[in-house]
Amino acid sequence: MFPDAMSSMIGLRRALSRLLPVLMMVSALVAGPASAETQVPIVFPEQVQQGSMVIGRVPPGSQVTHAGRTLGVTDYGTVVLGIGREAEGTSEVTVTPPGGQARTVGIRVTERDFPVERINGVPPKTVSPPPEIAERIRREQAGVSQARTRDERITDFAEDFIWPVKGRISGRFGNQRVYNGTPGSAHSGMDIAAATGTPVKAPAGGIVTFANPDLYLTGGTVLLDHGYGISSNFLHLSKLDVKVGDRVAQGDVIGEVGATGRATGPHLHWGMNWFDTRIDPLLVLERQ
Repeated sequence: MFPDAMSSMIGLRRALSRLLPVLMMVSALVAGPASAETQVPIVFPEQVQQGSMVIGRVPPGSQVTHAGRTLGVTDYGTVVLGIGREAEGTSEVTVTPPGGQARTVGIRVTERDFPVERINGVPPKTVSPPPEIAERIRREQAGVSQARTRDERITDFAEDFIWPVKGRISGRFGNQRVYNGTPGSAHSGMDIAAATGTPVKAPAGGIVTFANPDLYLTGGTVLLDHGYGISSNFLHLSKLDVKVGDRVAQGDVIGEVGATGRATGPHLHWGMNWFDTRIDPLLVLERQ
């Protein structure tokens, strides 16, 4: 090739290399930015049962609201919420992806049958407490409720939960309770019959946000925060092996089964919440 032609070719290549970034930028502006929603779909279950923990997927960075609350979104686009015992019809979640339009997703809630459970032999003072005891109960429950408001940005809620103890289910979530013939509130968790002293293991990892060996109604009580509003509570413990602030992994021992507080025999009461919404631990186990 002649020197003049070669010089011209080299000059053309250099000009094109300088022009290429500009062409790419113009192309991107003409095409418009790729929608986050087209890259990561919005996925929620079409229907769930009352008392369910619901995990959905949204584009990372989305704004998500449900039941008047803004939900935290993990870095990889996961959100979690709870459907209460009394929920019915369609539960709505509104998702606004980054740079996108708001979209409302409806989740159908299927109703469950909650039978009446009659519990006899409960200490009378725990059913109809005198005024001074009623005030103590109010203070103690306020402390537990405060612990449930935490919103730690940890993702242990996404683990496959395990049974904290193995045993017969002696009380089911949501069933109406009648204590010594006196109607009480619906059962807030799952009772698992086990011998006093049986080790209680963390069903998923988390941070201990409440630990007290002697609450009036619930006896030895531990709350474990699994992140993004999901927490577990373990009641009637005979021994506590953790303290507030401890970080535990799935399977770590947090205490021992007992019959403290309002209990007729040794068992573990395992309850779960999404903030102040109670959910059914058995349904969480069945997600596997």
